[in-house]
Amino acid sequence: MLRTCALALSLCAAATLNWSSPAHAAPAAKAPAEQRLGHLTIRSVGSGPAVVLIPGLGSSTAVYDDLAAKIGGKHRLIFVQVNGFAGTPAAPSTDNLIPGAVDELAGWLKANKVDRPAVVGHSMGGLMGIMLASKHPAAVGKLMVVDALPFYGMLFGPSTTPASVRPVVEQMRDAMVSGTVPLNPPPHMSNTEAGRAKVAEWLKASERKTVGEALVEDATTDVRPDLPKLANIPVTIVYAVSSAERKAMTDGLYREAYKALPKATLMGLPDSDHFVMLDQPAAFTAAVQTFLK
Repeated sequence: MLRTCALALSLCAAATLNWSSPAHAAPAAKAPAEQRLGHLTIRSVGSGPAVVLIPGLGSSTAVYDDLAAKIGGKHRLIFVQVNGFAGTPAAPSTDNLIPGAVDELAGWLKANKVDRPAVVGHSMGGLMGIMLASKHPAAVGKLMVVDALPFYGMLFGPSTTPASVRPVVEQMRDAMVSGTVPLNPPPHMSNTEAGRAKVAEWLKASERKTVGEALVEDATTDVRPDLPKLANIPVTIVYAVSSAERKAMTDGLYREAYKALPKATLMGLPDSDHFVMLDQPAAFTAAVQTFLK
């Protein structure tokens, strides 16, 4: 699991400053097909029970294309793109990026009368999903967190805190923004050449300042104290298991991370790296379909 978390690998690389960087149905009648907000651009496609899809750090909503093609006919898909990621125009300010984006999404859902949708978030998008559910309960009916921990510092030991992580990722951000490190993805994002190429393309097209600020916020946010607030909604945690040798360690890490949600469903997807939806698209779609039932 250590190798499958994009953010964790970024933190490790930061120590040496060597971060090597659907078919569209008609939009729902009462919502704009696409709306640009401050930190987000939100696109609504199709009709039926709503599913909110949030990609991760530096990623495009295209990461869900395969899933969308499978479930789009029976669901209204709400794609949430962070502005500045994957070639999209950046917001004027990156201050308070993740909490601001979460509040914007909650406001959009309320304004468009989307009540308690299913929410799927990958990596940083998983963190956003947890924050959305804990701060805006009416905005989430059920939640799937994909290969994301409630605090990435857990990977570095029980004594790690947001304060101890902050200097490392701020150094990484500064180097990234100044251009002294390439904006390339860390290794082990995908176990396929095509998947690695997609991840690299999205990250290299992202705006450096936005990625840097998002990295700092993502790494220094610990939502473990908020997990009990999710006790009354169905929660599924899907995570990558890169090899049979790592299964026991990865399972244990996720059990510990989400022990405040004893009713949550934990599901490891074998033979995949961080982008499980690219490495195991059929298994990921099946997991989402089970989640939606």
